[in-house]
Amino acid sequence: MKKYTALVVDDSAFMRKMITDIINQSRLIEVISTARNGEDALEKVEKWKPDVVTMDVEMPIMDGITTLTHMMEKSPTPVVMLSSLTKIGADKTMEAMSLGAVDFIAKPSGSISLNIKEIQQEIISKVEQAVVSNISTFQKREKAKSVSLDTESRFLKRNRPMVNPIIAIGSSTGGPRALQEIITNLPSDFKAPIVVVQHMPKGFTKSLADRLNKLSNVEVKEVENGDLIEKGKVYIAEGGKQFEVIGNGGAELIAKVSKREPVNGHQPSVDVLFGSIARLPHCHPPLSIILTGMGEGWI
Repeated sequence: MKKYTALVVDDSAFMRKMITDIINQSRLIEVISTARNGEDALEKVEKWKPDVVTMDVEMPIMDGITTLTHMMEKSPTPVVMLSSLTKIGADKTMEAMSLGAVDFIAKPSGSISLNIKEIQQEIISKVEQAVVSNISTFQKREKAKSVSLDTESRFLKRNRPMVNPIIAIGSSTGGPRALQEIITNLPSDFKAPIVVVQHMPKGFTKSLADRLNKLSNVEVKEVENGDLIEKGKVYIAEGGKQFEVIGNGGAELIAKVSKREPVNGHQPSVDVLFGSIARLPHCHPPLSIILTGMGEGWI
């Protein structure tokens, strides 16, 4: 079976070697080349045309964000950001995701992580997922706009009576970009609350919410326990905690945020949120959306 090809971009020779060795353990992917900085990466992408790229954020000569911007303009390629900056600089991570990066991985300890093997399965898994992503989807802004703006007319303007309509969205790899395309196109008078689980670790969900809030007509926030779930607002689950929507005995909907065990390996978990929505007695009909993020269709 012919394998997909990967380009590893990192300014550290040690990290290039370690990441290469890890990716080459995959049954699907082999590293075709490496690059030491952004300029080198752009040349290698043109020369080798890899199926997927792993890229450090912090590099000399040309950093990962600048490189990603040029790459998406000239040679759109699935990219997984892998850097120490993604652990403490969640804003940079969200910027990379909005520019078209499929996913990110935080190095466990600094720019040169001697213990990088601790996350080798995560690296292999995310690179394998990224390599089959449809990167052209990220370029289809008009498609995303038509999907998001049509949501209200298709689901909220029905002939049958609606009580406390609510929209629940779940997304994982590739989701932040899809969320941005949809949420930033919602009108300010959107007539339902939107609750979201994006599978991300603690810290990054707050950065995602803040970024979307700045770009959107609707209010977007990282949800807090006890928040009143109001129409026209978007509530994003906090990384590291489970998010449920419960009733208060009347018509109001309340956020329940708690530290619990991961479900199917995730905290927050889409399953937990969707399960709570399904149990709401005064919310008809709820609408649940799964964003494939990397695929052709998002709803």
